[in-house]
Amino acid sequence: MAAWGERLAGVRGVLLDISGVLYDCGAGGGRAIAGSVEAVARLKQSHLKVRFCTNDSQKSRGKLVGLLRRLGFDISEDEVTSPAPATCQILKERGLRPHLLIHEGVRSEFDEIDTSNPNCVVIADAAEGFSYQNMNKAFQVLMELENPVLISLGKGRYYKETSGLVLDVGAYMKALEYACGIEAEVVGKPSPEFFKAALQAIGVEAHQAVMIGDDIVGDVGGAQRCGMRGLQVRTGKFRPSDEHHPEVKPDGYVDNLAEAVALLLQHAHK
Repeated sequence: MAAWGERLAGVRGVLLDISGVLYDCGAGGGRAIAGSVEAVARLKQSHLKVRFCTNDSQKSRGKLVGLLRRLGFDISEDEVTSPAPATCQILKERGLRPHLLIHEGVRSEFDEIDTSNPNCVVIADAAEGFSYQNMNKAFQVLMELENPVLISLGKGRYYKETSGLVLDVGAYMKALEYACGIEAEVVGKPSPEFFKAALQAIGVEAHQAVMIGDDIVGDVGGAQRCGMRGLQVRTGKFRPSDEHHPEVKPDGYVDNLAEAVALLLQHAHK
């Protein structure tokens, strides 16, 4: 693998995943990963442009930012790209009225969306809301439509909470795809449109940006397919087997966000 100076040359913008990179969610709001609060502060004081890019669909953007600020992070709502607002824009543009299979914590994001007489299903990380009854209702709505539309807020397989690994929305999305014989539209990582929106927000081209995440496929692989560089942190959902992934080869591995930021400040934009 090339030296860090070569791998990070020309970087002007940084996209940061949140869960598993900044903090581990869980009871009581979760906890910040060691060194991450200080790393974000250093990054924001540098010449690099920063955007937070998350698939979290259990909380509204406002609730997520409030939690992170309580943990000590310097972050505001307008610095975060998340799937719920992007989904609402798509629903309005296409005249879609969703049946919502989502977490109560994110429902406020959909307050202005017409949900009468649904002509699509929107699925997010509903956690305990993924009961048989709720999944079956979403299945029935889709099967009754002539042209079923399933929109999923991300497609992660699992993520890490303070108590351990937990299933993510992707497992349930795949169940509905299989049962209905359809393919979901994904809003969030690794969707190219999602990454492009984050880059546009900071005015940086893909080849000038690096994504830092704990998800080898959604964060690193998705970013690389868009022309960005991708670093994987060994925190959050990272598994040793990720370093032998058959398809995705990160531009580098770092133990945590603090190490990634130190390397960026030493080598980027040179």
